Amino acid sequence: MACLAESAKRGALQLQRRGSALSRALALSRVGQLRARGHLQRKQPSVRPRRPGRKGGGIMELKKDINAVSIDMLLIVHSEKRRAAQGTHSDQQADPSALLQRRGGFQGIGNGVRRWQKLEGNDLHENLVEKQHPQQPQVITSYNSQGTQLTVEVHPRDAMPQLLKKFSLAKRLQGDKNGNTRPRQPGGKDAHAYPWDRSSLKSMSLDLRQFEKLDLHASQVTAKSGLDELVSDLLQEAHTDLERVRAIWIWICHHIEYDIAAAQEKDRQAFKPTDILRTQKTNCDGYAGLFERMCRIAGVQCMTVPGYSKGFGYQTGQSFSGEFDHAWNAVYLEGRWHLVDSTWGSGLVDTTTSKFTFLYNEFYFLTHPALFIEDHFPDNKNWQLLKPPQSLRQFENNMYHKSEFYNKGMLSAHPETSMIRTVNGKATVTIESCAPTLFMFMLNGKQEHGLLSLRKNGMKLEVYPPTMGTHKLQIFAKGNSDIYSSVLEYTLKCNYVDMGVRLPAELHQPVGPSWFSEQMGIMKPSHPDPIIHTSDGRCSISFSVEEGINVLASLHGDDGPITEETQRRYIFQLHWEKRTELKVQLPHAGKFALKIFVKKRQEPGNYIFVFNYLLCCANTKVNWPMFPESFGNWGQDNELLEPLSGVLPANRNIPFKLKLHGIAKVLVKGQDTWPLTLNHEGYWEGSCSTAGCQEVYVMVLENANHNFYSYILKYKVNAQ
Repeated sequence: MACLAESAKRGALQLQRRGSALSRALALSRVGQLRARGHLQRKQPSVRPRRPGRKGGGIMELKKDINAVSIDMLLIVHSEKRRAAQGTHSDQQADPSALLQRRGGFQGIGNGVRRWQKLEGNDLHENLVEKQHPQQPQVITSYNSQGTQLTVEVHPRDAMPQLLKKFSLAKRLQGDKNGNTRPRQPGGKDAHAYPWDRSSLKSMSLDLRQFEKLDLHASQVTAKSGLDELVSDLLQEAHTDLERVRAIWIWICHHIEYDIAAAQEKDRQAFKPTDILRTQKTNCDGYAGLFERMCRIAGVQCMTVPGYSKGFGYQTGQSFSGEFDHAWNAVYLEGRWHLVDSTWGSGLVDTTTSKFTFLYNEFYFLTHPALFIEDHFPDNKNWQLLKPPQSLRQFENNMYHKSEFYNKGMLSAHPETSMIRTVNGKATVTIESCAPTLFMFMLNGKQEHGLLSLRKNGMKLEVYPPTMGTHKLQIFAKGNSDIYSSVLEYTLKCNYVDMGVRLPAELHQPVGPSWFSEQMGIMKPSHPDPIIHTSDGRCSISFSVEEGINVLASLHGDDGPITEETQRRYIFQLHWEKRTELKVQLPHAGKFALKIFVKKRQEPGNYIFVFNYLLCCANTKVNWPMFPESFGNWGQDNELLEPLSGVLPANRNIPFKLKLHGIAKVLVKGQDTWPLTLNHEGYWEGSCSTAGCQEVYVMVLENANHNFYSYILKYKVNAQ
């Protein structure tokens, strides 16, 4: 302390000899600061926390611990009375640099450049000359928006400077111009245990319903003039620090647009709050700076945190170096620090069009630090708010779960690394969720080469890349809306391709019955597994169907004569005892997708895809014909026993047996017409000759009083 006082006295004596005490003091403020900084740094060097956009600091700081006060500059001058006695001139002879400094406050030094900012309230000259009492010490303090402080103390001759009386290296907080205390650095009590304990997505317990009225108010406030008035309007419904921060967060997220051009050009003008309010646009530094400024006006401690991010343009497995590419905020609430990112809370940038879209994201408000670290790496590890903190290498290699992963209720994914390799040509990904969720995947931009099955607590995906090399695997999830959002992305390395596991291109997702098929009215399936193997190319699948639900099925394969018109002719649908049965005959060996759709009978619109089975047959001798073509009058409860083949041999007597409900008469028409008779078991039976005809029809008379028949089945006859 003696060294500090002696240095200050020497500076004061030099100023006394050069005229106006205050103007000369300010003119030499840079010299005095450099002396003070160099002297103090030799005794106890320290580094000030970095500011956004600066690598290192140009401000001296003396501290004993993380909460010690810093002195940016201390200049001591003699009183106005002493100066007048010495015959010095007043401010008419102040040099230009002193006049400039009188009009503005010291804002800080970054990369060797000083900036100046207009002071709020009376200027320095008025404070020193017109309003000071000649016998009382006068302390004038100036601040900038980042909390940088310049203090000049004027006191009676031979009086002990008050600043030296009060100064100590003990733990002490200083106030800024809005009554805030200087934000302390994060300590042990701010850190959360890592990994995530799954208790909450937030770093403090919140009931978002309590913010409904506040959020509505904040989102509708308009910026009429300056920042002070805006904050005042926002805080009309806020009564606690948490509510004040929430109101500011909501307003910024709903009114400030991300300025892509400014971000790419690194336009520093986009950082200024006045310009942000005028244009309603800025980049991440501007978001963070505006949030900090508004919080300080509201009386809440807030810091801007620079660092690296996995945001717009990020590629899986990317390394980080050089300048920081992002900035966010830390706010001090209820005795500890919390993290927010209003840039990412406001919306997103489309990677294809590079256009910003407002899309509010609650995830980045008071995010749990164990989740925040997945896409935010601060320059100071203490701002991770984690114990233990992560290294940059861990940040680069760790799996990146996007915000929608957690927003949609997912808890974990396996593998936990973004780079995965196939084993025997296959890669498996599983996701655990806290509620039933719909998923889909894309491999190299296509929904192919994978089996995705749904579970009540997540999903399982098996991927079979068609070629060796590197592939991009994306996983999407669907919440309450009809939109699937990207939640995970993997880089897939494949060094072996199993040619025997080629999957049909039409095998869509999901595969196999699940909670979703039950929700759509299909229950108690005879085959709960998604894959069905058949040795003879035939299988029968049944399930219960809710009342009022119609079921439609189609068969899809990559090879063979199957066309869009005949996709349903290899499936024959039967109904009995509230169950639906699908009889399937494969046209040849191979793999096929059996797709199942449903539709409510009373509702208009198309059938909705529910799920599909993968049918596999390795028997190369399989060559089943299509089933007969059915028409609209084929009832839901009808049953066909024979003939099941849709192609009949020529010049043969073919037996018919089927069960029809509510029918008066049944005829089979070929070259001639043959009636069927109803037996005691309720089946219509008879036979028909295929001689001399190319097609055979089954016709019914629904009412004995009617005189016209309706077609219900159609068979083809082989050529001779």
